Amino acid sequence: MKLEGIHHVSAITANADKNHDFFTRILGMRLVKKSVNQDSTSSYHLFYADAVGTPGTDMTYFDIPMAGRTYPGVSSISNTAFRVKSEAAIAYWMKRFDRFAVPHGEVEEVFGRPSLTFQDFEGSRLMLVVDDGKGIEYGIPWTKADVPEEYAIVGLGHVRLTVRKNEKTAAVLSDILGFEQIGSYPSKIEGMKDILVFSTGKGGPAGEVHLEERTDLPPERPGRGSVHHVAFRVKTYEEYSKWNTYLRSNGFMTSGEVDRYYFKAIYFREPNGILFELSTDEPGFATDEPLETMGETLALPPFLEPKRAEIEASLRPLSINQ
Repeated sequence: MKLEGIHHVSAITANADKNHDFFTRILGMRLVKKSVNQDSTSSYHLFYADAVGTPGTDMTYFDIPMAGRTYPGVSSISNTAFRVKSEAAIAYWMKRFDRFAVPHGEVEEVFGRPSLTFQDFEGSRLMLVVDDGKGIEYGIPWTKADVPEEYAIVGLGHVRLTVRKNEKTAAVLSDILGFEQIGSYPSKIEGMKDILVFSTGKGGPAGEVHLEERTDLPPERPGRGSVHHVAFRVKTYEEYSKWNTYLRSNGFMTSGEVDRYYFKAIYFREPNGILFELSTDEPGFATDEPLETMGETLALPPFLEPKRAEIEASLRPLSINQ
């Protein structure tokens, strides 16, 4: 069994309207699904991705209006990267971020790639990274935003995990999930170990996990802008059906097989407490909506459709447009 890379990253917002504005108007991504948290249906679940919702391109947000601030620390997914195609794209985004008053750093190399850190209005810790196209394929740029196609975001890049001690998490990535450690790079924090880089699938940023050890931090207190979990891609249903048994046989408590309708999922926590998900590529977001109009109306999986009136009544109105 071989994981194919990152499937999606899910985070928390306290303001779905501003979150939608940031990811669609400023970042130029497409809202491919407006749905609800299937475990708490009074909360929206918004999915931003490429033009067609390709697995490995979507950043999702649970809308939790009362979410407090995030206090960064260990046992966390402390950064999420998005791929662009060139250094020229990075230069374009620096100017765009200045135009929209988006906090950002300076261009730097992260594992040999030009990169740019930035934050949204809630402090989500994000990054742009140049992908040379030699690894996992690019997504399809969304061309209905005002971002030029050649500079558009073309999918998720790596995630950075921040932990107190890295050995057990490294072992899960390598020995259980089949990632290969391909290198490392120095930490920016004096006295901390190098950040380890693990890769899966066809490689490149979309197949990587960067593992940071921070002995100087308390556990993260998550809130708005924090990441809830990262999901990794399972190519086939046949492999998916084997993963739950495999994980449990190796001592992990799992959620069991969970049908999210747009994909099938298995959840478990690695030894430092970070929530991992394994998700299938299929059937995808166009399974219940035409590709052309995805994300324009509230989509509910069939098992929630009989409760649509009740669910819609419990949701606060959103002033979002495509």
